[in-house]
Amino acid sequence: MTLGLRVCVPTAAVFRPSNLRCLSRAHRFPCRELTCSPRQSSRWNRKVSVTSPDSPRVLITGGLGQLGSGLAQILREQYGKENVILSDIKKPPAHVLSSGPFVYADVLDFKQLRQLIVNNRVTWLVHYSALLSAVGEANMALARKINISGLHNVLDLALENCLRIFVPSTIGAFGPSSPRDPAPDLCVQRPRTIYGVSKVHGELMGEYLHHKYGLDFRCLRYPGVISAHTHPGGGTTDYAVQIFHDALSTGHHECYLRPDTRLPMMHISDCHRATVEFMHAPESQLSLRTYNIAAMSFTPEEVALEIRKHVPQFKVTYKPDSVRQTIADSWPVRFDDSNARRDWGWAPVYELEGLVSDMLRSIREKRTDEGLPVS
Repeated sequence: MTLGLRVCVPTAAVFRPSNLRCLSRAHRFPCRELTCSPRQSSRWNRKVSVTSPDSPRVLITGGLGQLGSGLAQILREQYGKENVILSDIKKPPAHVLSSGPFVYADVLDFKQLRQLIVNNRVTWLVHYSALLSAVGEANMALARKINISGLHNVLDLALENCLRIFVPSTIGAFGPSSPRDPAPDLCVQRPRTIYGVSKVHGELMGEYLHHKYGLDFRCLRYPGVISAHTHPGGGTTDYAVQIFHDALSTGHHECYLRPDTRLPMMHISDCHRATVEFMHAPESQLSLRTYNIAAMSFTPEEVALEIRKHVPQFKVTYKPDSVRQTIADSWPVRFDDSNARRDWGWAPVYELEGLVSDMLRSIREKRTDEGLPVS
């Protein structure tokens, strides 16, 4: 039964890894026929009729993390509320439940994921489920299971069902032997965290399945992502989120990195826009399947100075954490994103001054609405 989609093979089981090498050439490249309709290639802010047969049906895994709900909101505005399904293994807050479809989905449960994709006629899969850098180092076994075994499940299902799949990567995919200023798209990587290793593995597996079987795999290496609406989730760049909350709550921030630690960063709205624009880009424009994207690079000292223009009494002390500082010292200082700019027109909106102003305004409004004091 096709469920409204053009099926690629007689049965889903044909695409299990043990059978892939047996496919004829006609079946090796099934996904190319579904990847680039005119609607899907449109700019991210173009409205598409909810009833259009070309509207994607999107599943977002790990949807209660920093990025999932914001991306879902953008895609729902474009494609309709019912066409974007948010999923996670945690209980969603009330505002998430009221904003559109939400389902329980464990990326380690292959059978359940398959049922979810088939029953909901999913055509795009955004895979955000992962344990981040610092948390991953504290629980390597769990990080390996979620970041690698979970990835294999979604890649197998994307191939099986001819999905367009987006898997984010990270600055953590680079290591101390990588070029740091700037780091190009293609270079030695050799990360030294399980998070970074799992992301390099994801980049290479996705590219392999694209080149061998035609999987429409897409990947962006995100810098540190800064948002006023989600709390830090265990990443090494999370100080750049917490510092704004501390500035307006206590007027003091204790930073776990040295004041001169420079890392690439990005406002969350630029991150979402890059993701949606990249998902819409025609395959003919893509010279790579994994791209760097960049916006700005700053140090804790630089962002603190910019915050003091708005909160003069703000104080920062430094107590470097050996684990996070070692991770940060192995990462790039800047990204070279010239390929993304050339191939699909990527360009950020926010620089440091605008990011700081927006973060302080958003957090101040949020604290005021919640009846909390503002420093």
